Amino acid sequence: MSEEKLTYKDAGVDTIEGQRAVSLMKDHVKATFNDSVLTGLGSFGSLVALDVKDMEQPVLVSGTDGVGTKLKIAFLMDKHDTVGIDCVAMCVNDVLCQGAKPLFFLDYIATGKVKAEKIADIVKGIAEGCIQGRSALVGGETAEMPDFYSEGEYDMAGFSVGIVDKNKIITGDKVEAGQKIVGIASTGIHSNGYSLVRKVFFDKMGMDVHDYVEDLGETLGEALLRPTKIYAAACEAVLPNFDVKGIVHITGGGFYENIPRILPEETAVSINVGTWDVPPIFPYIKKCGNIDREEMFSTYNMGVGMMMVVDAEDAEAVVEALRGAGEKAWVIGDIVERVDSDVIINYPDNQ
Repeated sequence: MSEEKLTYKDAGVDTIEGQRAVSLMKDHVKATFNDSVLTGLGSFGSLVALDVKDMEQPVLVSGTDGVGTKLKIAFLMDKHDTVGIDCVAMCVNDVLCQGAKPLFFLDYIATGKVKAEKIADIVKGIAEGCIQGRSALVGGETAEMPDFYSEGEYDMAGFSVGIVDKNKIITGDKVEAGQKIVGIASTGIHSNGYSLVRKVFFDKMGMDVHDYVEDLGETLGEALLRPTKIYAAACEAVLPNFDVKGIVHITGGGFYENIPRILPEETAVSINVGTWDVPPIFPYIKKCGNIDREEMFSTYNMGVGMMMVVDAEDAEAVVEALRGAGEKAWVIGDIVERVDSDVIINYPDNQ
């Protein structure tokens, strides 16, 4: 038997590099703290005090998600400081849909080999997402898993918690015919549909992330890696002042799968294409992939990352409140009585 002494590093796990990663990320993490955070970096459990003095029945709202194969674009570009924003957005935006105020966020990063600077870049993005999402980054885990992930690759997921008074929870149960749908702009693809994106641009078209695309006014990689919009500021501008009946986060499944999640059985939505600005990446995907418009609307947000259902008399005021908060917003459709389908998309003659 060999007398060679083995270490954890010999097995592919470098704890010293992991400690260096923590050191590099700590300032980013601390930038998200507020007075409710009672523990610092490195505690076994994260403590957050709840201020519920103005709530009759406080309810915690939680959400968890990841970034999906958009990470492959980050690998190709070797740019890792924005995908953390996507991770936060996918969780926080779901929590916002219930009318909740975001409180805190935790992350999980798994990689084949820890590179301190890369992990710090990822966490820098997560921290920025938490600042945008009004959340404290109170904990996380970085797992080094040699032989499990390919060299240079990683995966990540997050977990968000918010709070709402029980009598202010938004579920869609008050949605009814005659109400209006306000759409809030996305920043682009967000974090869904990237398997189709890669099929279109890399497999079918043979393109590279560094290719400049005239239709987009930027490189393909810049358009594909643009971070997901976080709608905390939008909700702050609307929820305290208007009676919002339903909120939809347009993620995987596009319009056809996400909107029905808030609809009572007797209702449907009628969406008017052409009432909002569509980012150029979507018609470019459609053109390059020869994709049907119905497939586009069942896969992507098409420029509308969040929708709010409000009374007809409030619709324009909600749009103005959103625009006052720096958002692009439009009245894009109506709640109608259901006949044959729950999502009706009306296309202009030229589309």
